[in-house]
Amino acid sequence: MDVAHTGLGRYMESWAPTSVNETDDLGPLPAAALCALLDLPGPVAATGDPLPPLWQWLYFLHWPPQRDLGDDGHPRDGHFLPPVPHRQRMIAGGRCEITRPLYLGAPAERVTCLGAASVKQGTTGELLFVTIRSEYRQHGSTCLIEEQDIVYRSGRSAAQHPSSLDTTATPSSAEPWQLPLHPDPALLFRFSALTANAHRIHYDAPYAQGEEGYPGLVVHGPLLALAMLELVRRNAPDRPIRSLAYRLRRPAFAGARLLASGTAAEGHAELRVATHCEPRHATAEVSFA
Repeated sequence: MDVAHTGLGRYMESWAPTSVNETDDLGPLPAAALCALLDLPGPVAATGDPLPPLWQWLYFLHWPPQRDLGDDGHPRDGHFLPPVPHRQRMIAGGRCEITRPLYLGAPAERVTCLGAASVKQGTTGELLFVTIRSEYRQHGSTCLIEEQDIVYRSGRSAAQHPSSLDTTATPSSAEPWQLPLHPDPALLFRFSALTANAHRIHYDAPYAQGEEGYPGLVVHGPLLALAMLELVRRNAPDRPIRSLAYRLRRPAFAGARLLASGTAAEGHAELRVATHCEPRHATAEVSFA
């Protein structure tokens, strides 16, 4: 780990979490529930079918006891949660290398470890960057390797957010792949349940506004990533994804009208999520096999 011995770094000197092995039967119900949330006409995968990329986020979930949650809804402690006081957590992005897809209805194994940790100075103070690496296996062989980058800070964020939202303006794009999104509180609540995410910024508006300074409920970063990958699934269903990388740049909020859009070239596709005032809340690049 590349951490300093002052500031946030001093909390990290003895932090060395061991790897964790978990199993999941990859039953069809979570995938069917996400299809319903996305208003798809039917399940995209049944038992024996390949799971779309990143839909592994619906599995291997952790449900800690209620007493172990902090005031923000996040677990106070966890195997891969760094020992930072008054911790704020943000997903910054991630990458995934796919050898072959996971298949629904077949037992799978996930081996998770700490990939990297480093302290950096941001415009609003010190930030701790942690990369968690997960290897997914099925039938004795590795199917995909995922890395997720998570940013932590100590204390409340000094980031600037809009004071109010325009819920009527509609973004536009000249890109051929387009998927309009209009997330509301019910959709965010359902996605929180699907991913075992109790962070209150996604379902408790008074908390999100009064305690964390957001203008409204925050759309889950993973939901933005899944929306971008949905562009590929709908527009290039016969092109297997070999690798993908996504970056979550600025929060998006419930009630705002979003547009996932993208374009494909030979061998890859570039994707983004925009609002009328921000062209890149999230971006992704996909490489095809």
